[in-house]
Amino acid sequence: MAMASSSGGAGALVLAFLTVAVLLSPALSAPLDSAGFHSVTCPQLESIVLSSVQAALQREVALAAGLLRIFFHDCFPQGCDASVYLKGSGTEQAMGPNTTLQPRALQLVEDIRAKVHAACGATVSCADISALATRDAVVLSGGPNYTVPQGQFDSLAPASQNAVNALPSPATASVSALARAFSAKGLRDLADLVALSGAHTVGRTGCPFFRDRAQRMDDTFSRRLAANCSAAPTRLQNLDVVTPDLFDNGYYKALVNSQGVFTSDMALIKDSTTAPIVRQFAQSKDAFFAQFAKSMAKLATAPRPGGNVGEIRRSCFSPNARRAIDTVVDAVEEEGFAASA
Repeated sequence: MAMASSSGGAGALVLAFLTVAVLLSPALSAPLDSAGFHSVTCPQLESIVLSSVQAALQREVALAAGLLRIFFHDCFPQGCDASVYLKGSGTEQAMGPNTTLQPRALQLVEDIRAKVHAACGATVSCADISALATRDAVVLSGGPNYTVPQGQFDSLAPASQNAVNALPSPATASVSALARAFSAKGLRDLADLVALSGAHTVGRTGCPFFRDRAQRMDDTFSRRLAANCSAAPTRLQNLDVVTPDLFDNGYYKALVNSQGVFTSDMALIKDSTTAPIVRQFAQSKDAFFAQFAKSMAKLATAPRPGGNVGEIRRSCFSPNARRAIDTVVDAVEEEGFAASA
């Protein structure tokens, strides 16, 4: 079913009907819209998301990194479908790469969903809210603004274990392994890989996650990492040692100075195919920002195996229970539509 993007009363009715169908039919699909998808049914959406993220970051700046990591872990396995938000046995959160996702960042998106649905009804998916919240966290941390494609539906089920295991390792992956993983998601330009790795300009990590880098002790920085972990094993290490709380190009400046925390970070400056891009981004924040915005827009439309199908969840943490539809369908038909999804 195609989505109408009218801003008039008829457009609102079509959008309302689509929302009903989303809640009732797992087979519904729709194209993405780069802007204005929710302008009729929820014109206050972006202001609700922005104010919520701003307040959250004022309380805890680390939420920016948490949202970015969740977004990547959601989009890579089977597209940006909020499948990573599902909780319970057999869900992605229970799978190895996701057990350390930040609970407060996951909860923030659910809290925003509750506010949005209270204001607009169940018209906006968790997937769209997650994408908008991540974008706003980047901007509020000093990073670039970019257009977020809207109209993603929430998945009905989590991704498979194999799909989740295909997430590239941030600790030890080589450039060739990272490039293969990114290419499989439509991010075939090495500049996409280097720019999206720049999300490490915010965030921290624990000693177990950079043990490979620390144990090499092949430069001054790795020896310092090893010493820090030996003295304080639970200490968290900034991924960007230049400007850890700002979204800027400090991460690349650190790589040029051999101060990357992960082995995969250092691989970007040591590999002849990616080193020139790292140096360019280290020299020009504008060049990094322009590519990051472009690459995030591409990641936001990573292919979904079955297409953009699903539902608008009434809780980001669980799929909707199937409901009896007769009453809802009758109400829609009174407006001149038949439920044919």
